[in-house]
Amino acid sequence: MKVTIDPHSGFCFGVVFAIQMAEDELEQSGTLYCLGDIVHNNKEIERLKAKGLKIINHEDLKSLHDCKVLIRAHGEPPETYQMAINNNIELIDASCPVVLKLQNRVRTSFDGLENDGGQIVIYGEVGHAEVEGLVGQTNGDAIIVSKEEDLEKIDFNKPVYFFSQTTKSTDGFNRMQHLIEERLKVIQGEVDSDNFISNDTVCRQVSNREPQLRKFAKEHEIILFVSGKKSSNGKALFGVCKEENERTYFISETEEIGEINFNGIISVGICGATSTPMWLMEEVANALKSRETALI
Repeated sequence: MKVTIDPHSGFCFGVVFAIQMAEDELEQSGTLYCLGDIVHNNKEIERLKAKGLKIINHEDLKSLHDCKVLIRAHGEPPETYQMAINNNIELIDASCPVVLKLQNRVRTSFDGLENDGGQIVIYGEVGHAEVEGLVGQTNGDAIIVSKEEDLEKIDFNKPVYFFSQTTKSTDGFNRMQHLIEERLKVIQGEVDSDNFISNDTVCRQVSNREPQLRKFAKEHEIILFVSGKKSSNGKALFGVCKEENERTYFISETEEIGEINFNGIISVGICGATSTPMWLMEEVANALKSRETALI
């Protein structure tokens, strides 16, 4: 059986940057607080916890003083920075540059809404860390949509400024954009730059992986998609693989390969999300090869 790891899978540059900053600080001080999971992969979090990383939530942050806290690649709303100032907390800001740029665009658009009474609409997952940071740029006023039913939250008599969470599917964004345009046509009769400003803010490093994964999924009999269960990007890219190869399996750790039937299989492809470490995919590949050897 031939086992191949997709060379394009693994951490995006934003996650690489955040983890490198965390490891650099841990080497110096031996301990570091991180606001939320540094990456949506439990195995990578376990590795960093062993080095001294301590995961906290926003309630924990309120009680911390005179320490260092890492802001992960997902970014944070303005109130987090204000709380850090109030509590004399030194922030190690590992926010992804793509996310920071998006936050600025959302904030700029929101600041201009008083001119036309428009509304900020974000294609994303409610409660997702990046989305929380984006909503924070609008004083909590942004409308979050992830499926067609969510469009009922929008007032189509007013202008719509449309953005996307950076890790969402391009196809999903385009579909939602089309649905909004159709609703605007019904209510306002036409769609132009006065009533609909659409901003495709899906990260290109994420969106470019879709065609690469479609090709990779077709080239193998079985696909093992390795990702943390919390990863929004993982769920989206797993769906891409599943569309091309029905025998695509979502796994989070090596032990789960025991539940899959590999009888008669010649080619297995291993790939993952932008939050999946390469070492974990290699671990899965080695476990699969060891399993096959043991069966011979």
